[in-house]
Amino acid sequence: MSDGGWLWAVFTIIAAAAQTARNATQRELTARLGTVGATHVRFLFGFPFALIFLAGIMVASGQALPRPPLVYWPWIIAGALAQIMATALMLAAMNERSFVVVYAYIKTEPVQAALFGLAFLGDAVTAALGAAIVIATAGVVVMALKPGTSWDLRATLLGIAAGAMFAFSAVGFRGAILSLGPASYVMAATFTVAVGLLLQSALLSLYLWLRERDALGAIVRSWFLGALASQFWFLAFALATAASVRTLALVEVLFAQAISRFVFKQPTSPREAVGIVLIVAGVALLVWAH
Repeated sequence: MSDGGWLWAVFTIIAAAAQTARNATQRELTARLGTVGATHVRFLFGFPFALIFLAGIMVASGQALPRPPLVYWPWIIAGALAQIMATALMLAAMNERSFVVVYAYIKTEPVQAALFGLAFLGDAVTAALGAAIVIATAGVVVMALKPGTSWDLRATLLGIAAGAMFAFSAVGFRGAILSLGPASYVMAATFTVAVGLLLQSALLSLYLWLRERDALGAIVRSWFLGALASQFWFLAFALATAASVRTLALVEVLFAQAISRFVFKQPTSPREAVGIVLIVAGVALLVWAH
């Protein structure tokens, strides 16, 4: 797979923006479809677009589909299952606390991604990367800890657990992409998006068919675009470590803050401004380190 230079950062920022908008919309679906139903929407309606992207790559590049080795399947299955659990935990946490606060809990993810990446893939954590993770994550914590508000143990645990599952899924998907070997990073990433969404859609469709058929019918009537963010996440994972991608992805918190301020007309406090500065500093250090 070729070195994409700065492309990983561009892909990550596009994915983060798309995912912030997707999660804000998905939160509203939870009340109508339930947690599992709203989780399923993300994957089921993203799958056709993933196939379109894959077909487009094949036509444009003239490349055939990769032939996954046996080692590919444990990685992709682990990533797919972890992402399902992460999404369900995130939506459950959002039922407990505000959108921005839950995002802050979830974004302990880079620290966990760095540990998982080191343990399972041997992805090195340099001093600069470690400092970037600490600074940016500290910014998220500063934004989340609002004076005078009660601490919700359940929401905290759900958010941190969601972050752990997102981190593990990132490592799983990166492991799957890397196992494809000589395939171009675009083909490897796009193929893995399609396979991952196929597994997730099949598993959740089966579950809802057996347990919640009314929710499955409601999902069919509620179109929701989920592939755009997934496509760019996977492209970024093909080019950079999970820890690097997930640290830069902390810009999601800034996007979430922007939604709160400009859409919901909630002002930015001095404490939140300090958190934003720390996140930006951490992200700047991360990009410089690459």
